[in-house]
Amino acid sequence: QVQLVESGGGLVQPGGSLRLSCVASGIMLSSRINTWFRQTPGNQREPVAAIGVGGTTTYADSVKGRFTISRDNAKNTVYLAMNNLKPEDTAVYYCGVSTGTDNFWGQGTQVTVSS
Repeated sequence: QVQLVESGGGLVQPGGSLRLSCVASGIMLSSRINTWFRQTPGNQREPVAAIGVGGTTTYADSVKGRFTISRDNAKNTVYLAMNNLKPEDTAVYYCGVSTGTDNFWGQGTQVTVSS
């Protein structure tokens, strides 16, 4: 049974930083593309950052230079370091893994950027 558990969200002031974690069980993150998504009420879930099997990373234009995705294969965990946070980064953040036939998601972690 695949399980993804996100943590690390919270309330932060503009310009602040957070690091999100996603711990996986039942699947090896290193053998799949891992993606962080975010979603705000009334909107579709959008990809924010992804890391490939070989470690190649991609980012949405809105977070380039501020967010960094990484993975610790030994801990089977993927991270999202978020710096210089802006109010528009407020959302529920999810990690996702696809096997090609199935998509798996965590329960999400709320990030709120507000003064």
